[in-house]
Parts: sequence; C-alpha cells; structure tokens
Amino acid sequence: MSTEHEVSDGVGGARVTQVDEDITAVSAGVPGVLAASSASTAARLQALFEGHRLTPTQRRIAHCMVRRAADAPFLSSVELAELAGVSQPSVTRFAVALGFDGYPALRKHLRDVAPAEPEADEGSYNEYQQAVQSEIDNLRHLAALLADPAPVVRAGRLLAASRPLPVLGLRAASAQASGFTYFARKVHPDVRLLDEGGTMLDDRVDAAKRAGATALLCFALPRHPREVVEGLEYARQAGLTVVTVADSAFAPVARHSDLLLPAAVGTGLAFDTACAPMLLGRVLLEAMCDALPDAQARLEEFDAKAAERGLFVE
Repeated sequence: MSTEHEVSDGVGGARVTQVDEDITAVSAGVPGVLAASSASTAARLQALFEGHRLTPTQRRIAHCMVRRAADAPFLSSVELAELAGVSQPSVTRFAVALGFDGYPALRKHLRDVAPAEPEADEGSYNEYQQAVQSEIDNLRHLAALLADPAPVVRAGRLLAASRPLPVLGLRAASAQASGFTYFARKVHPDVRLLDEGGTMLDDRVDAAKRAGATALLCFALPRHPREVVEGLEYARQAGLTVVTVADSAFAPVARHSDLLLPAAVGTGLAFDTACAPMLLGRVLLEAMCDALPDAQARLEEFDAKAAERGLFVE
C-alpha cells in the first residue's frame, strides 16, 4: 500500500517515506551530523542539507554551496547570495531553515568541520585538466554516497520487480537512459525506453502501466526539460513508483520522485559532462541483477548465442 512520497539522495542520513513493503524509513539528517571522514567536502555539505524541507530558493542556495564546496565555509552571505542569484535575506532564512541562529553560525559550523587537509591546488591545471579533475571529484562524491548502499539496493529491487520496466530520459539524459536500457534488456524480460516527450510520453506510460509496470526509472540532467517534470508527475498519478537518477538532490524532479539518487555533473566545459550519472546507472544495473534470480542465466544465454552468430570480432 503506497503512502505519501519523500526523496532520498542516497546518503545514510536521508529520509525516505515507505512506498511499499520493501522500503523502510531512514532517519533524518540534522545539523552537525557529518558524513564519514573519507567523504568529500561536497558530501559533508549535502549531508548537512538532508532531511530539511527547503523552498526552491533555498534548494538553489544549497545546490550552489555543493558546487562551490571548497569555498563555501569562507563566503559571506552577500557573496553566497550573488553566486546563487538570490537575495541576502534569503541566505539568512536558509541558514535558519537548517537549524542555525543565522548565516554566521552556519559559516562557523562549516569552518569547524572543514577537512584539515588543504584542497588540491588546481592553479597549475589547464581548463581541460580542470574539467577532468572536476569529474574525478564527482566520482569521489558518488563513492562517498554509496557508503550506504541501502537506497541503491531498494532501487534495484523496485526496478527488477517491475514488468515491464519503463526507462525515461529526454534531451541531455537520453544517452544515459538509452545506455541503461541496452544493458538492462540482457537481464530483464521487458525494458521499454521512453525517449519522447509530450502526449506521446503519457501514452507510453499508460501502456506500460496497463501491461503491469509498477516502477519507472528516470535519468534527469540539466537543463531539466519541463516535459520530464510533467511526465514524472503523470507517472506517479498513474500509480508508478518513480526512481530517479539526477544531478542533485535539489533538482526540479526531486518532488516528483519516490527515490532520488544524486550524481553530480561536470560544468567546466561548454557542455556538461556526466560520468557520475553514467556510473550510477551501471551501479543500479548491478543492484537490479542481484535482485533478478535468472540474470546470470540470461547473460550466459546471450553470450552463447552471440558466439554462435559471430556477433563480436574479439
């Protein structure tokens, strides 16, 4: 029996409301509760923000702080407001929403828990190297989030149990959805790629639901198309449990997802890079395979047929 939905961003302190018998509540994060010592500064910040109901403006501030994690403990409220594109009073209200007396108290907290080791000096890197280093940091952040595998394990079970399994990805996220679908079809009996928006998307959601689907997997990356937000809202109204891989726990799709798993994108080049979302998709595939008792047999059958057909040159 489904209940009211909430969002998990994949960290142990996140809050998840039960959506079926497989999903149990995880305790809410509070100010002062830190990620493990191996977690990056960004992971520490995200752990601080978990469990709080933030307004869209406050989510924008939080997202800005995660992106500027190394600088966040040293920014004034005015500087942070300018970076986030909000008013200075909004920054103050954001700090209060997190449980602090004001922004100075939040900044002091961030300085107190900042890693003792200085951040790596990127001054000698050219712009291409900086883009690669940014993706390395994103992968380290993802590794820190996966220290608690429970949300991914839950997602894997939900996806494995859905027959068929619709996978949604539009525009920038279409490659992630297509790649996941390609591999998932080797172990899951019925995976359906949803790569069209508008009324066609609603039609295909309806068709999947009529065929027995219980869950939908969505890849959502910036810039977030309005059609994805509307499509997820429609899918949940149809009774599907929505699992989303997004660039941030504060993405516009968050409130339309039952279980949200974040993986940051790189923004150092003209077009965003998405190594972490791709890797998280593969991790979800692994979790889904673990929940499918016949996954290994299906893979072996495919390999045997591929050899008979001479499908691959190596």
